[in-house]
Amino acid sequence: MIIMSGALFFNLEEVGADVSKFHGFAEMDYGAKVSDDNTKRDNFNLLEQRLQLKTMYTFEGENYEPRGVHSHKPNVVYGYLAEKSSVLNFKGDFTVDEYFSGKTDFELRELNITLTPYRLMDAQFGRQIITWGTGDYLFVNDLFPKDYISFFIGRDDEYLKKPSDAMKLSFYPSPANVDFVVSPFEPNTIPEGDRLSFFDSFQGGIAGVNSDRDLLEPPLQLSNNEYALRIYRNFESNELAFYYFRGFDKNPTSYKDEAARQLFYPRLDVYGTSLRGPTSGGIGNIEFGYYNSREDSGGNNRLIANSLFKVLTGYEKDLGSDLKIGLQYLYEQTSDYGNYKANLLPTDFVFDESRHLLAQRITKLYKNQTIAVSLFNFYSPSNRDGYVRPTASYNISDQWKATLGANLPWGEDDLTEFGQMKRNKNVFFRARYSF
Repeated sequence: MIIMSGALFFNLEEVGADVSKFHGFAEMDYGAKVSDDNTKRDNFNLLEQRLQLKTMYTFEGENYEPRGVHSHKPNVVYGYLAEKSSVLNFKGDFTVDEYFSGKTDFELRELNITLTPYRLMDAQFGRQIITWGTGDYLFVNDLFPKDYISFFIGRDDEYLKKPSDAMKLSFYPSPANVDFVVSPFEPNTIPEGDRLSFFDSFQGGIAGVNSDRDLLEPPLQLSNNEYALRIYRNFESNELAFYYFRGFDKNPTSYKDEAARQLFYPRLDVYGTSLRGPTSGGIGNIEFGYYNSREDSGGNNRLIANSLFKVLTGYEKDLGSDLKIGLQYLYEQTSDYGNYKANLLPTDFVFDESRHLLAQRITKLYKNQTIAVSLFNFYSPSNRDGYVRPTASYNISDQWKATLGANLPWGEDDLTEFGQMKRNKNVFFRARYSF
């Protein structure tokens, strides 16, 4: 799909397309470390320059004849795309990463074509960002890949979501809307010890560059494609949705070979539902998800993660005077916990049966909404850990924006979600020029 979209994009000039109208931003990011760990750098975990370019092209004219081609035959492909209201989208980031000694890179964030082949159907092919569910920084039925390294070092929020090379089909019959997505497996980007330390069970604690793990991804083949389905409908101001996902866990939660330090991504089915709508003067949401571990449905294999049930509730309200508050509660329950404990070895780490997580966001705008101050706080009373993320941004002009913030994870135990990140605290600054 990427190859098809790319070939179309780079040959647009043959059909007279104007792809010169790029816009985007240039940005400098810096994150100074305020805690000690065993990673590649002692003083910072973010120092990079970024240039993002994006553009779109709308196909117009049913019988367009390419320039320089002396033929009375119309361009059939171009005419079809114009007839189907097709749009080609591109977004790419050029980066210079000083953390890795000035390494240059290019990330293709989006390259896809959208069209309406039938009256009640839309299609999108190629690299795209897909977001489902109702949570704020919390994901139950959004099983599309995330970049948690970007999140924990202070890049812009848009980089929490990774792109997917996908085919997305959307249908709009009268009973309900339907989204269907097919894509190859793409894992979450998680700490591996070079830039961020984390809990490494093979090391028995928090590890950095001393970590030595082998993460085994499923082979790139048709039988390992992932499928996601969403059926949703509005009832007045409320949206009800049902979800189904068939693929793999996006994190390497299971052991393939302990002696060889090998982890893998187990096969997973997820069934879920969500409801979002007006509640007590604000917006409320509730979301459920059941994670079925297809490779260990009974929870008897100590090397494979058990099935899991999740429920998320949330509420957000505009309090006036440019002040907004959001509250969330996430509960996770491990299935077949008795079987899990019965099969553990004496040297195994023991994880809790359930987890409670509270989250809160407060946002206040100042100076004609050019200054935004936000505090996001995670707290888990069961894990005794949390994560504080304050940010302040200032739109200096239509082009210039400055952002200051911090990542402050903490925890009593090294193996919990935020406790393992407690040595990665930083204060970050971003300066962006948009054009």
